[in-house]
Amino acid sequence: MLDRAQANEGSPPADRNGETRPVAFRGAGFSPKAGRYSGWIALALVIGFWQLAGSAGWVNPLFLPAPSAIVRAIWQLAISGALWHHLSWSIMRIGTGWLLGTIAGVVVGFAIGLSSLARGVGITFISALFPIPKIALLPLLILWLGIGEEPKIATIALGVFFSTAISVYSGVDNVPRNLIRMAQSFNVPFHAIVIRVIWPGALPSILAGFRITASIALLLVVSAEMIGAEYGIGAFVLQAGNLMQTDQLLAGVVILSLFGLAVGRLINWLETRLLHWR
Repeated sequence: MLDRAQANEGSPPADRNGETRPVAFRGAGFSPKAGRYSGWIALALVIGFWQLAGSAGWVNPLFLPAPSAIVRAIWQLAISGALWHHLSWSIMRIGTGWLLGTIAGVVVGFAIGLSSLARGVGITFISALFPIPKIALLPLLILWLGIGEEPKIATIALGVFFSTAISVYSGVDNVPRNLIRMAQSFNVPFHAIVIRVIWPGALPSILAGFRITASIALLLVVSAEMIGAEYGIGAFVLQAGNLMQTDQLLAGVVILSLFGLAVGRLINWLETRLLHWR
């Protein structure tokens, strides 16, 4: 009897007639997948209802212009050249500040992840300074660096630096230590371990940090331009709000959203190219 039970172990259950019956798979779930078109369909439905509400007069266009009015405002800005003028200034500030903050954050993050001395000093300073809103430092940076592009770029670089450093040293910490010890057992040099073991292992966390810092840079450039800039998407949005030109205000918001989507697509492309081994 025991041998029969062992023989039947792992076989599909049988009904009263002795015939096997399939068992429903119970291991599904906990792995959500994004639909290919569901998001775009939902967005189109929202925009369609929004346009219907504006055309039917259900909403005052002063408070919420219809999507057609926003598209018209973007087109007028594009053909007049004002869109490209404001956008070029914002891209210059974001690109410079993000690049400076990212380089410094990667260097400091790796130092904290690899050096005990740097970890003891760096984590203390990062923990103390990271919670400070970086836009609050803009007046002080203007006092130090003068009125110009330097304080705006420095504000963006500071915001990007702390998040990048945290994501980098977290990624270094999450690299499996058995891989590092295996490389050390084969007398692999330190720099080779960093390049061939630690860098690929920390890269997913680093790219995830890039996605966050891109959003931080976009938020900070808009805030900095609203405070002390003549040109830029943030300055344009503030001016349109002061003049109660809500169609142009929302045009600026849509442009910022499209810019954020473009940056997200770029990071997705980087993940596809750099993390093809996963």
